[in-house]
Amino acid sequence: MLFSHISDTHLGLVQYGSEERAQDVYDVFNQAIDTSIKDHVDFVIFAGDIFHVPNPNGTAIIQMANGLKRLKQNNIDTFFILGEHDISRIRTTPIPYVYHNLEFSKYIGQGIPIEYKGILLAGFDKIRKAEILQYEEKFAAIDNKVKDHSGHKILILHQGITEFNKFAGEIQSTDLPKNFTYYAMGHLHDKDVKQFSHLSGPVVYPGSIELTTSEGIKETKKGFFEVDISGKDAIPNWIELDARPQISFKTEYQDLEKTIGEISEKIVTEGKKPIVEVKIQGENIETDHIQAQIARLNSLVLRCFWRISTKQISDSSIFLDRPNVIDDEMYRLSVDALGSEQSAKFAIKELLPILATGEIKEASQLVFENFEKFKKETKS
Repeated sequence: MLFSHISDTHLGLVQYGSEERAQDVYDVFNQAIDTSIKDHVDFVIFAGDIFHVPNPNGTAIIQMANGLKRLKQNNIDTFFILGEHDISRIRTTPIPYVYHNLEFSKYIGQGIPIEYKGILLAGFDKIRKAEILQYEEKFAAIDNKVKDHSGHKILILHQGITEFNKFAGEIQSTDLPKNFTYYAMGHLHDKDVKQFSHLSGPVVYPGSIELTTSEGIKETKKGFFEVDISGKDAIPNWIELDARPQISFKTEYQDLEKTIGEISEKIVTEGKKPIVEVKIQGENIETDHIQAQIARLNSLVLRCFWRISTKQISDSSIFLDRPNVIDDEMYRLSVDALGSEQSAKFAIKELLPILATGEIKEASQLVFENFEKFKKETKS
């Protein structure tokens, strides 16, 4: 038996305000659907952040519907949970519920195990870190329910695990129920697989299907997993998607003309035009000269960004040494500025993503909820 594990599709993301980038997301999403159909998977799991915002545009809604419809037409069932990008702070029905109600897909984000073709599937929607303690009993209860099942047991979560990313981690691997044979994770955007001795199966992150704004510009592979559960062990197999290339370069200002020439030679003219970033270090920099050199790339790239860092601040510049996930660096700087890990996590990991999507009402609701929680904690 074979299933696809897809996560963080972020349908509806319009990066840089570019319609080409919006289409890029739809393209790789449909590649994942096409490949799953071609490989005759038995079912597909979507591990959260289906959409980029809780109120996605019509095109994103239709793209997801068409993908689910094509899978269903090929007798491939699908299951999903919700990530933080799917959940509105304003009390309203999440859009993905529509697919459940229309029987295009099955929602399993409430922690109730279901049996499917001899497999037990259970999932939890995104759990905020402040609520993690409330889920200890739920995790223990579900572990007890599935432990005697002889077939495969799959847990779907949209959480950051500390052993994978110490900045974005909300729980530790030891917090997870122990008896599942596969942990289908979402939330972290980099592909990763780890096997822990205290868990019965691998913990697997497919990562996002396309680079998102928070990840920066970098050379990386994007895709999803097809997982073979024909035997005792769950064996994930990586399927790479044909995403738009993104490349970041560093150069000294005096070498800029030469570097632009090297970049031009490196760019492959076939396929999608890449997104390029040029990081420039030096003194006595003339922006007109930079713009003239960057213009040489215009016909070869979709977008070209450039930024400057002087030698005096190069050792500490976050622009020259961008972390894999820029949110990590923002979080670190916020801790320094606010003097509180709790406040920094609220600002960077909860409030900022909502503000970035322009959801002012939802951001206001979140601030209000956090203030009410603060008052209760202060009184106690």
